[in-house]
Formats: sequence, structure tokens, C-alpha cells
Amino acid sequence: MIQRMTTHCGDDTCSSCVIAGDFIFLAHHAGGHDKNDIVHQVRATFESMKKTLATVNATLDDIVQINFYIKNIDDFRRGADVFREYFKNGAPARMTVVTEFVGENCLCQMDAIAYKPNTQK
Repeated sequence: MIQRMTTHCGDDTCSSCVIAGDFIFLAHHAGGHDKNDIVHQVRATFESMKKTLATVNATLDDIVQINFYIKNIDDFRRGADVFREYFKNGAPARMTVVTEFVGENCLCQMDAIAYKPNTQK
């Protein structure tokens, strides 16, 4: 069974996450665009992901893989260092990509895959 959760970004063509069996696929998440600061935006992105995961009774600790998209390669280390604040039990597998974003003030976005047995009811 597949369960699609409502949008988190105001775009009805994009679910906030999709549950497929014991896996949760998180769509792109971002945040903190009020500041041109990668650390602030990474933290806001993780907070957004936490909210989405909470809607399906999961946490960041359930994430097994993250794609970390950044606008500027020079922001990589500072942005990646924020992961330590949110993953105290070990980091998930990660791929980092440098790319442009539709939103001019966006410095980072993430999507992820979480594993949570018996997520669906």
C-alpha cells in the first residue's frame, strides 16, 4: 500500500512524503530563506523535515539516506557540520550536490528516505 501525504510547500503536485511499505520518501524540504546563511537554512530545513516525519510517527533518527543540495560549494563544510546537531546516533548515508534553485534566496534543500517498520496502519 502507498500513502501520499499532503503537500508541505503549497504545490499540490508534490506530496510532503510518500509512505511505501516500511519506507518513507521525503520530498524536497527547505527553509530559513529570511537569512542568507547556510547554517540557518540547514537548521530550518531539518526542522521542516522533523515536522513532516512527525505526521507519520517517525523522526530524523529513522532517516537512512539524505540528498543534500547546496547552491554554493563554499557552503559545504559549514552546512554539513550542522548534521552533527541533528544526528546524535550517527549520520545517514548522504550525497551532496551543488545546484541552482528556483527560489533566489534558497541556499539548500534536502530530500530523504526513512525506514520505519509498520508505518502504515
